[in-house]
Amino acid sequence: MKHAAVRQTVVDLCLALSHKGFFAGTGGNLALRIDAEHFAVTPSATDYHAMGAADVAVLRLADLVQLEGERAPSVETGLHARVLRARPDVGCSIHTHQPVASACALLGQPLAVPPALRGSLGQRVPVVGYAPSGTGWLAAMLGRALRPDVHAYLMRNHGILCCGAGMAQAMQAVEDLEALAHAELARRIAERAAENLVLQPALTRVLNALSAQPMIDPMP
Repeated sequence: MKHAAVRQTVVDLCLALSHKGFFAGTGGNLALRIDAEHFAVTPSATDYHAMGAADVAVLRLADLVQLEGERAPSVETGLHARVLRARPDVGCSIHTHQPVASACALLGQPLAVPPALRGSLGQRVPVVGYAPSGTGWLAAMLGRALRPDVHAYLMRNHGILCCGAGMAQAMQAVEDLEALAHAELARRIAERAAENLVLQPALTRVLNALSAQPMIDPMP
């Protein structure tokens, strides 16, 4: 099996994302650049805990012709290819439906990024408008939003996409975005509770539940 190490790395990274709660069931996908002309991507509709290296697809970046893999590639392959083509500096892209950042994506507003997180996320986290999953429309919308100094994107009603020079950097962006979204959502709920005495008890319960959510563990 060609590119066995890269394909196993995809499996291992999927399991790490699943253990952290960023991937669930078959929801979420990622791509790893192999070289300037090829990349590996997660298979379509495959449970991460049942996935093997042979399931991971290897495609040609230029035209998405599948060269290796026993399963069809993710329906979001075009989304990842758009990132890898536009950003030669990116070695890994990750699309998740992680809980808190995905909630912020529903709000449809960009996130300001504090200085401490700008190295992994960029100056701000923009919003990509909604388009159906797995479509060229969605890939094109993300393509228009891509910037060389922005490594995290909220996709309206469709989770997030983070990227980095390698898998460690992309994972760090995923984790930092979740922490940023957590702080932003808590701030919004607290402000709303302070302004609306009628809703205050219910919003306080929501805020307490959000605060009780386990913090993200560092990468193993």
